[in-house]
Amino acid sequence: MTEAIAYDVVVLGAGPVGENVADRARAGGLSAAIVESELVGGECSYWACMPSKALLRPVIARADARRVPGLRQAVQGPLDAQAVLAHRDDYTSHWKDDGQIGWLESIGVDLYRGHGRLDGPRSVTVTAEDGTVTTLTARHAVAVCTGTRAALPPLPGLDAVKPWTSREATSADQVPGRLIVVGGGVVATEMATAWQALGSQVTLLVRGNGLLDRMEPFAGELVADALREAGAELRTGTSVASVERTPAGTITATLTDGTTLEADEILFATGRAPRTDDIGLETVGLKPGSWLEVDDSLRVTNSTWLYAVGDANHRALLTHQGKYQARIAGAAITARAFGVPILETDRWGAHAATADHDAVPQVVFTDPEAASAGLTLAEAEAAGHRIRAIDYDMANVAGSGLYADGYTGRARMIVDLDREILLGVTFVGPAVGELIHSATIAIAGEVPIDRLWHAVPAYPTISEVWLRLLEVYRG
Repeated sequence: MTEAIAYDVVVLGAGPVGENVADRARAGGLSAAIVESELVGGECSYWACMPSKALLRPVIARADARRVPGLRQAVQGPLDAQAVLAHRDDYTSHWKDDGQIGWLESIGVDLYRGHGRLDGPRSVTVTAEDGTVTTLTARHAVAVCTGTRAALPPLPGLDAVKPWTSREATSADQVPGRLIVVGGGVVATEMATAWQALGSQVTLLVRGNGLLDRMEPFAGELVADALREAGAELRTGTSVASVERTPAGTITATLTDGTTLEADEILFATGRAPRTDDIGLETVGLKPGSWLEVDDSLRVTNSTWLYAVGDANHRALLTHQGKYQARIAGAAITARAFGVPILETDRWGAHAATADHDAVPQVVFTDPEAASAGLTLAEAEAAGHRIRAIDYDMANVAGSGLYADGYTGRARMIVDLDREILLGVTFVGPAVGELIHSATIAIAGEVPIDRLWHAVPAYPTISEVWLRLLEVYRG
């Protein structure tokens, strides 16, 4: 039997989260190995963040240009879909991970290609494509960074239809003439925006009453208005009962109200499931396929050595938040490995992922963009805070009018009246994605309202909305 290879830290999953855990471990003086069964760089690099935003960037740029006098007539034609898809391919490195492998080598992390499974405490087996099995042991920590996969509804015959998930929606090489999008969240709205602009006739089917239900209600309302204006059809309060693909290749979707829709492709953007079903959780007393519960240092409950970082712990399913968790976990693993007696796990401490609770930022790259940080009004109320919500029409900001004729947008900030700090901020409108980090800093820094009054926004920029919000609050 081949002797196990020992490392200080073994990481399952070489997406951005796993890469960052390994990087922080190496930076702290620990040895690290990383295991990956697909492409190094993970979902974000090849089937999510990067390809989706590469598809959306020309869409948003054209929309912005059409709102500028002297320019709108020059951009009235259709997008060059093949050029957009080629640009997307460049941003995925044509689904090759050579560059990512080179980066791992540069930081001294060993890569093991194959399927990794836990095999008892601190032990991981890696089965390569040729069947070769390698056993790795971890002196200090194993980090599960395996992410999530698309969750498909249990519809009869769905597998035979070969529906799109987020992977197919971001990697397709042809524009479908008609596309049904099932869902109302980020993937659904972004992909509806992209493919409608690229030439598809999109029908969006939403089970609930509106879009983006985890953000302030006005965010989904403004995005829905824009999708309809772009030519997409939006149906709320409806679900798919069954689907089938005809011999001619078209899809027929039967809805719960008995009506049918025909399309060339159907995208199900109906949630995510953890990729923990076949990683050996049962060998350490955990349930395969489950979300892994962790503390704020990202260590799995009741374990001294197992960590779950990123989507697998279900705290905040966002790449940037997973990378943040990786930085916290890497610091905690390193501190424990070197015997630091007391970790800084208090709120906002060096070994606590406090932002997962209090200051999660997100940008939805639709037209208009929707961006938020921290709590929504409903979340703040449910948490028992004594609050006040301040709203402002972003069209009344001088910079907004200069940015685009007919600028439509809205801003909201949630103020904790007891501490006089911000709990949440939401912006909706063209180009607001670049505003959200200022909100994140204000929330994470717990900057008092009185001090924010001294943060002077440059004139005439869209960021002057900050001054207007504060003026409304102060009266």
